[in-house]
Order: sequence, then C-alpha cells, then structure tokens
Amino acid sequence: MPSDAHPTHDFSALVAAIRQTDAALAAQASRAVNVSLMLRNWFIGHYIAEFELQGADRARYGDNLIAELARALRAHAISNRGKHQLYAYLAFYRTYPQIVRTASAQSAQVPSATLSDAKVRTAPALSSTAPAVDADRLIGGLSYSHLEQLVELSDPLQRRFYEAEALRGQWSVRELKRQIATQYYERSSLSSDKDALSVHAHTAAERATPQQVIRDPYIFEFLGLKPQEAVTEGQLEDALLDKLQAFLLELGHGFCYEARQKRLLIGGEHFFVDLVFYHRILKCHVLIELKNDAFRHEHLGQLNAYVSYYKRHEMSEGDQPPIGILLCTRKNTELVQYALADMSNQLFVSRYQVQLPDKEEMAAFLHKAVEELGGANA
Repeated sequence: MPSDAHPTHDFSALVAAIRQTDAALAAQASRAVNVSLMLRNWFIGHYIAEFELQGADRARYGDNLIAELARALRAHAISNRGKHQLYAYLAFYRTYPQIVRTASAQSAQVPSATLSDAKVRTAPALSSTAPAVDADRLIGGLSYSHLEQLVELSDPLQRRFYEAEALRGQWSVRELKRQIATQYYERSSLSSDKDALSVHAHTAAERATPQQVIRDPYIFEFLGLKPQEAVTEGQLEDALLDKLQAFLLELGHGFCYEARQKRLLIGGEHFFVDLVFYHRILKCHVLIELKNDAFRHEHLGQLNAYVSYYKRHEMSEGDQPPIGILLCTRKNTELVQYALADMSNQLFVSRYQVQLPDKEEMAAFLHKAVEELGGANA
C-alpha cells in the first residue's frame, strides 16, 4: 500500500474510525439530551418557586398548588409532570442554584424564561463549608437522575462528597445509589486510610455509558419514547421474552397480553415488569419476571413488590389477587417460582395451579429457548 494512503483505506483502520466516530457522537448526543432535560427541570422548579413568591393568584392555590399544577399539565400531555416530580424539580432548583449560570445562557431560547439578577439573588445560599461544584462540570458529567438522588441528601457536605466521587469515577446512577446505600461517605469519614478506601470503591464501580443515559426513564419519556424501546437487559433476555410471550398465548389457558416492560412508579423510583398478562379464567393479573441470571432471593423480593403494587393499585371489582411468576436461567439451569401473593384460601391456590402452565412445562420451555438462542453457555 502506498505510504500516502488514506488511513481508512486499510480495513481495520476503517472499522476503528467508524467505531470511534460512533462512540464520540453517541456520547455527544446523550450529553445534549441530558443537558436539555436537566435545564428543563431546573426551569420548571424556578417557575414554581417564582410563582410561590410573586404569583398574582398564588393565594388561590395555597398548599394545593403542586396538585393543581400537575392536573393542569396532564391536560397538555407534558411528560414527567406528576406531583412527586414537580416537588423534585422545585427541590432541584433550590439545591442547585449555581445552574443559573448555564440556564441564563440558554434562557434566550426558552419562552418566558426571565432570570433577572434580583431573582437569582433569591436562590438559597450554599454552605461555606461545602463549595459548589462548577455548574458546567455538574451538568456535563452527571445526569438529572444522578442529581435527583443527590438532592435527597440533606447534608451539603455529604452531597458534595458524592458529587465529586460520582464525577471522578463516572459512576452510573445505579452505582451512585449503591454507594449511598452502603454509606461510603460515612465509611470514608471513619477510615484512617481514605485513599485506599477510595481505590477500593472505584475499582469495581459501574460507569455510566451513553446508552444508560438515553435509557434513563426521564430521558425516554422526555423524548416521547416507549419504555420497551429504551429499557432492556440484553439481547438474549429480549429474545427470551419474545418467545415466552408467544408461548403463553399459544397455550390457550386464558392468558390475555397486556403490557411489556410495564412501568411502575414506587416511592419515586421507576421499575419495570417484564410481562403483564390478564388471565380471563382466573380473573387476575399475572406478572412475569425473567432474569438472565441464577436465582437470587432479591429477585423474588422484587417480584413480590410488583405483585403487592398490583394488588393495591390495579385490581378492579371482581378481580382475584395478582400472582407472579419468576423465571431464572444460567448455564442450562432454570428455576420457575410462583409467587401466590399471600393467598390463604387453598381453593384459589389450587385453581391457580390448575390454570397456570405446569412448572415442569415452563422449565422445559425455558431450557429449550435458551439453547435455541445460543445462550446455553452464557
């Protein structure tokens, strides 16, 4: 090959150039969407705070302002506009006033966005012992879902600690939640070798990817995407769900398909049920969770939480309590677990066992499906 050949004339270089360009522009796109969503939520919090202070008819709404606003926005099909979310935007605005600098630069493109000096000065003062992270770095390195987790931390110093560590380690939202739950901040305060603890905390930490940002529940609703377009746990699991859905419908035992990746909002967090059916003979919902993994007790706990949610919020008059089916698979082993939703009436339990697919039949289906999809040794 001539020495002056273009680098993409070499096949391996061509592949490398496309991969690098794809990765760079995917990251750029995810950052752009994230910045837009974050500023949108900050502006909403700003508008609410300003109305509470200066709204001409604010006295008419009083403590019902957020509930009335949520109802009004629902009529206009505004995404992510429930009461919980509006309160979160207000808290976000009050916790991160430094974002005003970035918001001010964007306000010319936002209708009715007025950020005068007088209004900026009403933002809460930051603790002098916990200096604010630069707004551009905050917005460029973290997603809104990161910041929503951080807003819940009442101690400013603790919040700044997790900001810095999440930025330094490029943590995913799940990793940030895990570090908070395992009290990394408190352990660091007590540790005599903070550097060693930090190395340990970051070594196995899950890093955020552009794909994770785009799959964020806030992002895909903001973009008008359907949950099943944005939330997957891998191609094998998706393919297994396709086969499972068809398998249950073909049984003819009364399964009526209702939803795939059904989104639930529980305690301010988004969860997704893999498959939801309504059983017309049993007159109950059947929730199915598929784990491309070995069985763990938390899998069953998660499914029982979904079943309990449906029992409280989704049952209609004449319905029987919902039930759940847990499927786990790894290395040609499978487990089928029926969660009977604390049913005490043995008659109903017997009816469920008759009308639902036999456990051995389900296990055989799963075993065969994994082999067909080439996941037997996954």
